[in-house]
Amino acid sequence: MSTYYLTSDLRKKLKKPVGLLIRGSFKETMRKLKRIVEEEKPVKIIAVGDRVSLNLVKNGLFPHLLIVDNKIMRRRVSPILISVNRTFRVKNPPGTITTEALSTIEEALKQDYRTKIVVEGEEDLLTLAAVLYAPEKSFVVYGQPREGIVVVKVTKEKKAEAANILKSMRKTSKS
Repeated sequence: MSTYYLTSDLRKKLKKPVGLLIRGSFKETMRKLKRIVEEEKPVKIIAVGDRVSLNLVKNGLFPHLLIVDNKIMRRRVSPILISVNRTFRVKNPPGTITTEALSTIEEALKQDYRTKIVVEGEEDLLTLAAVLYAPEKSFVVYGQPREGIVVVKVTKEKKAEAANILKSMRKTSKS
């Protein structure tokens, strides 16, 4: 079992959106996202974060994969009620990506049904794993605190970028 740790340099870099930042209120961002989804018809939609997942569901955009930690802005919230075919639970401490989380996301994205991953710890960095394992032409959507949402259109280039960030993280192994 390995764990990837965020370095201070990467922390600064990852504060910037890794995709298209859609600014505005929840209502405005969802309206704009719906239009993009209708135009581009993504293969899959992956939501990372409780607020984004909830807003997508409330607006009729049902993600194929929801990655949540039952917290919004580090405050505990009620679990999102959405019908899923399978729920996984993983441990992923803040500022890390565990190999358990990586392999679970990879497995979930191979499925053709709706899946939810409930993270004990923090789900923020798992956006990278979602980009890495999602099929090309998928959308990975996450929140940009106090600004809006970010839509990452999964391409070969975005996958390579996610892989490079993962390689840049400090890695430790446990037996």
